[in-house]
Amino acid sequence: MIKPWPKILTQSRTSYRVFSVRTDLVRSPRTNLEHDFYIIESNDWVNIIPLTDDHQVVMVRQFRHGSREVTLEIPGGLVDEGDSPEEAASRELLEETGYQADEWIKIGEVNPNPAIFNNRCHTFVAREMKKVSDPSPDQTEDIETVLTPLVEIPKMVRNGTIDHAIVIAAFTHYFLRYPEGLKKP
Repeated sequence: MIKPWPKILTQSRTSYRVFSVRTDLVRSPRTNLEHDFYIIESNDWVNIIPLTDDHQVVMVRQFRHGSREVTLEIPGGLVDEGDSPEEAASRELLEETGYQADEWIKIGEVNPNPAIFNNRCHTFVAREMKKVSDPSPDQTEDIETVLTPLVEIPKMVRNGTIDHAIVIAAFTHYFLRYPEGLKKP
């Protein structure tokens, strides 16, 4: 039977604004040997599937430094200290797209990578939306808003147009919950 590995010592490392790294010294219950593991600590994340009344997904195109590519994604970001995931989702939607939603439905939550991350990603559907402003990205973001037909999303995942793993997880939650979304309106 698999058992948790007891933690012997934790050492915090450098903080990098959106995450920090810590080292945990742990003991294997099977071998009794000690090992270092490096954990990326981050606040929880949110992502939002914003749907217009005519079944369009309000998506964002942006440059990502890790992959050095322009990606097509749904809005998302960090849950700030003191905010609920829904409050963070509402803030991120407005900042990245200029839209506000009157209806919020939490449809899922995933562990982005339990091998190295300590956080969770919460997924919301935003409905009853209205455009209230221009996007207001922070100084480290360049974002373009893109309206995409909901029924096109599976094809875009299959052909690699959408390849962000957490975005794909969000749409998986959506289509498992709302399989009718795969049909043309």
